[in-house]
Amino acid sequence: MSYDESQQPARGRSGRSKLTVAVAALVSTAAAGWLVWQGMSGPEGPTPASAAGVAASAAAATTPPAATARPRTGDAPDDDVPGGTVPAGPLAGKVVVIDPGHNPRNRDHTTEINKPVDIGATSKECDTTGTSTEAGYPEAEFTLDVSHRLRDLLREEGATVTFTHDDERPFGPCVDERARIGNEAKADAAISVHADGSAPGNRGFHVILPALVKGGGADTTAIVGPSRDLGEHIVGDFVRETGSAPANYLGEGTGLDVRGDLGGLNLSTVPKVFIECGNMRDSSDAELLTDAEWRQKAAQGLADGIRGFLEK
Repeated sequence: MSYDESQQPARGRSGRSKLTVAVAALVSTAAAGWLVWQGMSGPEGPTPASAAGVAASAAAATTPPAATARPRTGDAPDDDVPGGTVPAGPLAGKVVVIDPGHNPRNRDHTTEINKPVDIGATSKECDTTGTSTEAGYPEAEFTLDVSHRLRDLLREEGATVTFTHDDERPFGPCVDERARIGNEAKADAAISVHADGSAPGNRGFHVILPALVKGGGADTTAIVGPSRDLGEHIVGDFVRETGSAPANYLGEGTGLDVRGDLGGLNLSTVPKVFIECGNMRDSSDAELLTDAEWRQKAAQGLADGIRGFLEK
């Protein structure tokens, strides 16, 4: 399954708000990246040559200054940085929480992950197992790989990075705890990394934004705006770095979708989005998701989008 809280997210979801965001409404880097894609792409997205040209231009425009060492902030997740230091850079002093979707061992703990947890106005199961490609490549393995790559890129920019889990737990964490980890870290930005499990033929990526939810322990009033800003930055940079097109099966071509049924968003008090990097059940998307070089590009697109949001 594609999201941490739903079995079949792309089919028959109730209460979903479809965005009608026009391309021109995307801000700064998101607008630039999306217009480049729109101008160059056909149904399958930008040609390799065009994508390479855009990536080269983007790299020239966003090359960070040379990094120097600064004392580590003392944040436990950065304890494995060699020498106890992280490089100074444009994201020095910023905290990013990365939530790798699912847990590789959730499948061995179905009783525990099916236990309901409060997500605000309603409840949902603790977590799910995630989806996989037809060949058996698990979403949980994909999300950890991309999350590790993203962590390394953000640390190079000077950010302090916290994971919700790093394959060290028997299952979970539950979706409410995933949100709580970001809140307690006082993250400047948080992202939950996923891949979709929709029907074959449904292709492309999309970013999930929090809906306005108030009830129970949920109140997204303060994060709806900045989370949209974060998501729009990510869309533009993800297009530019990966050459992938926004999803053809939701979001009306914007690469954005709003949901009010995800505890990881409902319970967040910091700007947060989900990214569905592609559809694992589609053979063309699966070919990308299982390619290590493409996963590095995906991580770079996410890192660029997060940096653009945090530097504004």
